[in-house]
Amino acid sequence: MEKPKVPWFKRSTPKKPSEAPSRTVIPEGLWVKCTSCQQFLYKKELKNNLMVCPKCNYHFRISSEERFLLIFDDGEFKEIEREVVSTDPLGFVDHQAYTDRLKKYHEKLGQTDAIRVAIGRLGGIASVVCTMEFDFMGGSMGSVVGEKVTRAIERALKLKAPLIIVSASGGARMQEGALSLMQMGKISLALAKLDKACIPFISILTDPTTGGVTASYAMLGDLNIAEPQALIGFAGPRVIQQTIRQDLPAGFQKSEFLLEKGMLDMIIPRKDLKRRLEQILRALYNPELVEKAVS
Repeated sequence: MEKPKVPWFKRSTPKKPSEAPSRTVIPEGLWVKCTSCQQFLYKKELKNNLMVCPKCNYHFRISSEERFLLIFDDGEFKEIEREVVSTDPLGFVDHQAYTDRLKKYHEKLGQTDAIRVAIGRLGGIASVVCTMEFDFMGGSMGSVVGEKVTRAIERALKLKAPLIIVSASGGARMQEGALSLMQMGKISLALAKLDKACIPFISILTDPTTGGVTASYAMLGDLNIAEPQALIGFAGPRVIQQTIRQDLPAGFQKSEFLLEKGMLDMIIPRKDLKRRLEQILRALYNPELVEKAVS
């Protein structure tokens, strides 16, 4: 019986285009690349982790709204001082008019400037909280930021309530010139009144906190707290290096280095922030002492 012939080689017939396997299309916006470890992260998982990379613990920047929801009890708060808006005292124009730039950010973010102020409860204690919005012109400090922080301090004095400021800023706003720099002294003077009244002020520095904000209220807290790996300083590393003409230590403007050198009191991961703030307020805030100081 003759055995069937088995071909040693078999030519595969190419499939028609219509028979080609379908390609899986991944919708945009589902993945985020970590700035630090370069890993791709599932966006939903990242949000559930408070926008902290589960691989390397890198803390992504978050909005002022997310800060309020994180800090206040049950995420409940009342925003105040929304009516304060920027003007254009210098008639500043570079490649775009300052007024047009403000309008663009207002329409994009739905906010009047680079900081928001709210009142609510933290660990059951009535508190005044300011959070800076870095996406609004790099969190730059202009007249409105200075005015809203000052009003927040005055509100804390009136309510005899602790003050918390979360900073994220590139520094003073150049479009307002010397007027932006004047806010540093204005806020510092108001904070002195808060200190005299024995009302605690907790400063939280996030990535980045630089320029005039670092040179004023961000470093004037009764406690200066930072998030891990936050960039904190006055001038940028390149400017400093060119000025002093010396090699600088690696990571010399990161929160871990500043804690080691005594410029910060503690570093608190985002997931522990609310719990630790509650502990701090219970330790620092004494209503009877405040009442005695303001009477």
